[in-house]
Amino acid sequence: MDDGSPDFTIERLGECSIPSPMKSIDFIRDSERVLYNSRLEDIQALIDQGARIPAMEAAGPREKIFFHPSELRCGIVTCGGICPGLNDVIRSIVLTLYHHYDVRRVYGFRFGYEGLVPRYGHKPLELTPEAVARIYEIGGTVLGSSRGPQDPAEMVRYLEELKIGILFTIGGDGTLRGAQKIAEEAKRRGLPISVIGIPKTIDNDISFVQTTFGFETAVSEARRATYSANTEAEAARNSVGLVKLMGRDSGFIAAYSVLVNSNVNFCLVPEVPFTLDGFLEAVKGRLDRRGHAVVVVAEGAGQNLMETTAERDASGNVKYGDVGIFLRDAIKDYFQRNGREINVKYIDPSYTIRSVPSNPHDSAFCLLLGRSAVHAGMGGRTNMVVSFWNHNFTHVPISLAVSQRKKIDPKGMLWSSVIASTGQPRDM
Repeated sequence: MDDGSPDFTIERLGECSIPSPMKSIDFIRDSERVLYNSRLEDIQALIDQGARIPAMEAAGPREKIFFHPSELRCGIVTCGGICPGLNDVIRSIVLTLYHHYDVRRVYGFRFGYEGLVPRYGHKPLELTPEAVARIYEIGGTVLGSSRGPQDPAEMVRYLEELKIGILFTIGGDGTLRGAQKIAEEAKRRGLPISVIGIPKTIDNDISFVQTTFGFETAVSEARRATYSANTEAEAARNSVGLVKLMGRDSGFIAAYSVLVNSNVNFCLVPEVPFTLDGFLEAVKGRLDRRGHAVVVVAEGAGQNLMETTAERDASGNVKYGDVGIFLRDAIKDYFQRNGREINVKYIDPSYTIRSVPSNPHDSAFCLLLGRSAVHAGMGGRTNMVVSFWNHNFTHVPISLAVSQRKKIDPKGMLWSSVIASTGQPRDM
């Protein structure tokens, strides 16, 4: 019965008949599942309707695997913008393949999907435990990255030429769509190539994924910027500290930066529209009462207020207007027209935040993500992403992960908590 619940069925390359080389561990049974719904009321409603209860396949090592480790070659590719933890995930994949499965050939493809197209001339790196031993200490990705689609047929031909059995793709929405096309092309050609996605988005906006690596580090670094904005604002009369943070379509970083710093007075996110007049009047009211204000804005907020073009970047994303500069100038103009002196301190830490190494919690999270990805690939799964859901590592079909953006619910607990923390009007 089609009841509208998400279908978490994971595609497999075939039967797993090879004993795993891993010893002295608890293997995960193929039948183990993690519930999608976490509220008892939701589960009871499904039972009452006679509907199936949706659940995700549990991640982890299987007792029987699909690939012969001694014959297996694997590849890793990182795409899109950089993010804290990329090198941690690369390191985890390499060490897990080498030490847990005795896989000796791992290639790192350079500069995103361009590295899977020979005519670009990016020679793959051979990744060994020695080569990745200390890469977790630095930000970015040792493999380099790029944006933009490549021809799936060209990429699959190159994977076949290199005898790659598992391709690990680390990236966001566009990267996962590319991985899906690679998996579909390999299937069309009858090639036993596993394609495993590791979701990477600093905005934490991938559906059916509770949280993505690097997000916690980003919020920690954003707190430095909001602290500085408050310090600057308090130091001058009629002063506004304005911080622009990442978040094209989802304002999770902005929202959580408010919750870790109660000095923020206004939070503007893409999910909650506002008017310029309403916002400026609210800022004026705050200055009348307290003499200073701190504003956090996600990069995708307020796009309807600016004149923008329909230009797109290499990944196909619409190029947004710079809402930080727009609001900075709008605040100055508003108070100048009203004959009131104003000091605006504008901070844009975006590139600083995304380029730092991951914090300890994110590093541990990346280690477990990488391991889960390797276990999935060795177990013959394909066309899937490793997810973290209800505090468990799980498997999710790529088709679900890219079905829509995960966004803040304006009527949900998170946004209500932001409103309560800032004291800003719910409607501006």
